[in-house]
Amino acid sequence: MRNIYSNIFKVNKKNLSRAINYLKKKQLIGVPTETVYGLAGNAYSKETIKKIYVLKKRPFNNPLIIHYLDLEQLKNDVELHNDFYKLHKKFCPGPITFILKKKKNSLLPVMATANLKTVAVRIPKNTIIRKILKILDFPLAIPSANKSTHVSPVSSKDVFNEFGNSLKFILNGGVCKIGLESTVVDLTSQAKILRPGLISPSDISKILNKKVKIYKGSKFVKAPGMLKRHYSPGIPIRLNQKKANDNEAFIVFGKKYKKAKNIFNLSYKADLNEAARNLYKILRLIKDKKYKMICVSSIPQIGIGLAINDRLSRAAK
Repeated sequence: MRNIYSNIFKVNKKNLSRAINYLKKKQLIGVPTETVYGLAGNAYSKETIKKIYVLKKRPFNNPLIIHYLDLEQLKNDVELHNDFYKLHKKFCPGPITFILKKKKNSLLPVMATANLKTVAVRIPKNTIIRKILKILDFPLAIPSANKSTHVSPVSSKDVFNEFGNSLKFILNGGVCKIGLESTVVDLTSQAKILRPGLISPSDISKILNKKVKIYKGSKFVKAPGMLKRHYSPGIPIRLNQKKANDNEAFIVFGKKYKKAKNIFNLSYKADLNEAARNLYKILRLIKDKKYKMICVSSIPQIGIGLAINDRLSRAAK
């Protein structure tokens, strides 16, 4: 099928080289990760970091996640300790972000960390972004490739729909495997989850051999995903509904719901991982169909269901 988008490029040796050149020149590009598509730029460049905030219309008090190839890169900017090493060994590379103390000699601009003494760091698993990181001599700031508070993108077309031609280069890595942002765990004191994701609190508790709580407050933004209103399609949302009106979009989960024009099923098989992959795609589809209200049935509050409910509750604010 012919590519009708002038700024979306398939992944090959030539285009990976072009992507790397854009990044070296302090430009922004759209990239796939295993979680959602990201807006990537040189994390050590103040000029690039500012471009990210401006293009996304992101509040400057909302820090960015910095992506690294491996431990060797990572230890230049943050202080590592035993709890981190345990989780790193089990889950990295993968969909987990760590909040760690920033080193005094770190090259990260204060704007990238929202002037905090901590850094949100991640070692991604996606092979495309890893190929890019392997060649670069700097880490990448990669927030989700959408305007602030909007639904995160899970395909290259979603990225185009957010930014159009104002973003000159988007790598098409297909649809994201997970479809929700990474789990964020704060390891600066007692371990706690700041944003749920595929890796659950019980997964983390098991490795650390201690209880890990989910942080409920949002007055102090220590990591991405903590803003009260986020992941929003710009349509009012009612949660935990048993039925919807005929003119409302009804997001459901499981086989008990019959097919209908206004019903959008996250997973007929009641598979929470499939539901997570479909959530943002369905929210975008509902918006494209110009519904004025969204109702959502109850979603099990287990595993990645915690993350699905977190995203929906913030979208409903």
